[in-house]
Amino acid sequence: MRIGVLTSGGDCPGLNAVIRSVVHRGTDVHGDEIIGIEDGFLGLIESRARPISHDDVTGLLTLGGTILGSARVQREKIRWAVENSAELAARLGIDALIAIGGEGTLTAAKLFSDAGLPVVGVPKTIDNDIDATDATFGFDTAVHVATEAIDRLKTTAESHQRVMVVELMGRHTGWITLTAGMAGGAHGILVPEKPFDIEAVARMIEDRFRRGKKFAIIAVAEGAQPLPGTLRFEHGEVDRFGHQTFGGIGTRLALELENLLGKEARPVILGHTQRGGTPTALDRVLATRFGWHAVEAVHQGAFGHFTALRHTEIHLTPIADGVVRLKTVPPDRWIESEAVL
Repeated sequence: MRIGVLTSGGDCPGLNAVIRSVVHRGTDVHGDEIIGIEDGFLGLIESRARPISHDDVTGLLTLGGTILGSARVQREKIRWAVENSAELAARLGIDALIAIGGEGTLTAAKLFSDAGLPVVGVPKTIDNDIDATDATFGFDTAVHVATEAIDRLKTTAESHQRVMVVELMGRHTGWITLTAGMAGGAHGILVPEKPFDIEAVARMIEDRFRRGKKFAIIAVAEGAQPLPGTLRFEHGEVDRFGHQTFGGIGTRLALELENLLGKEARPVILGHTQRGGTPTALDRVLATRFGWHAVEAVHQGAFGHFTALRHTEIHLTPIADGVVRLKTVPPDRWIESEAVL
């Protein structure tokens, strides 16, 4: 069998581990030929692909990013590709497709599957916001990077009696910020699911200073929103790919806190640092298991499904279940975080 594999959406640690696992399982056990499609769905549309063998995946387990590349594709092109999916697959000579990506990729995978293309999905997002799986690879690495940054910022913040505002990834969900904030002992955690009051944040910091603590760390998700009527701030416009742009809340928050407190406040924007580098052991193992089960799903004919982690087991779940809604931080989780600040 000739199995195509592509990576789509934002890169994250663990993508290469999935590719490696697909190659090993497919070629060693089933005698498959694995075809790597370049730059995600754009490569499928433009018929850019190449065979991937053992030699191509040597050393990939620890390598961040994706050797296949990734690119955003406008929705009009995706719709055209779905309508012509049979012809596109025939051009590449593939019998099935393994699509690795986040919510947007799985949405596209469902469209292709509904159009008759044999597709199996593998969930990937550092935001950990796909509802039908307990975890996605890349998240653990992103949290590790963010936690280390908070740990390092504490020493410089204390030395200079500063407030440090750390802006972390998380456009619609705050899992990275919540988890890294708790792990790093941040003194304030602001997530998109719970709009914040800037004056309440300032009072919390003032209370710390009155108790003799001369610094504070605020972890804020890039998609965090102020309560209406408290702080004038608007996120960016929708880009040509249909995604709202985010950024700037950390800088604005630091400026406002400095004005309210009369103390130095500095923003730190981690940005794509959270996406890069070597994946953690946890992400390597999860990515490898996902790749293994994706190949098995192809040979079982379980198309229209994706690999999902439930407790400790991998289950094949309908792709439709993975794109119904985002997995957001529930109230009990942010209440827990407030209790330990």
